[in-house]
Amino acid sequence: MGFAVAGAVFAFLSVAFGAFGAHALKDRISADMLSVFHTGDQYQMYHALALLAVGILLRIGVGGRMMHISGWLFSIGIILFSGSLYLLSMTGVKALGAITPIGGVCFLAGWIFFIIGLA
Repeated sequence: MGFAVAGAVFAFLSVAFGAFGAHALKDRISADMLSVFHTGDQYQMYHALALLAVGILLRIGVGGRMMHISGWLFSIGIILFSGSLYLLSMTGVKALGAITPIGGVCFLAGWIFFIIGLA
């Protein structure tokens, strides 16, 4: 699966998770935890769109290996950052919060490789 397809899938899931949070979770978890869930969803959508850009740029021959690395880091970041926030908000298991910064570092590194790929 290419990065553009992965981005589209992650974007679709972001919309689905957003609807789930707004409708199914709003009365089941605290406002603070709903905000945590929403943060995960926002960052998932931002980086799903970034993955679409990576896929398009690779298809037109821009970025090469650096863009591939960026795409993988964005994907891993979505899973670790957003995934940990979704689970934290729904389970209340605070230890999951330790995973979130790892995903955040993947996002940051992904943007660095994206910039290098464009340079």
